[in-house]
Amino acid sequence: MTDETRTRFLAAIAAQVPIERIAEVHLFPAIRQGGMESGVAVIAVERVGEPTVDEPAADEAVNEMPDDTPTVRLPDAPVVARRYTVFSARYRHTLKGPDRGKWEVSVTEEADAPLLTVDAVVRGVQRRSGDAEEIVRLSGDEVRAALPMAAAS
Repeated sequence: MTDETRTRFLAAIAAQVPIERIAEVHLFPAIRQGGMESGVAVIAVERVGEPTVDEPAADEAVNEMPDDTPTVRLPDAPVVARRYTVFSARYRHTLKGPDRGKWEVSVTEEADAPLLTVDAVVRGVQRRSGDAEEIVRLSGDEVRAALPMAAAS
């Protein structure tokens, strides 16, 4: 995927997903076949109303007790992993033939999951595909930096 194609794909994604909430984008290597180029991305987007940092499931308020009161240590509250809405995006670019230049993009909401799960699934897909090329992972800040016109809006 050329830098121009990557920027075009990211701009198309940003047109359908709130760019300010993108946490990360995983770009799979493009495939060229029969005069067509296609590519896939997995996008993790912060959910509305989710806390901005991982927080314990229960309040950790400290109760004031007199010094002579025995204390009982309760187990730590489990940490709730922040979940993200996961989208898949696909583009198809016609490079040759009568439809040369045609550009199609689709973005589909797929699931919600913690970022660790998104990373594990992306690595699993890469391993099963046997693709030796690395998947490019961009943080939300890197996506916004690549699209200054989208960040300004």
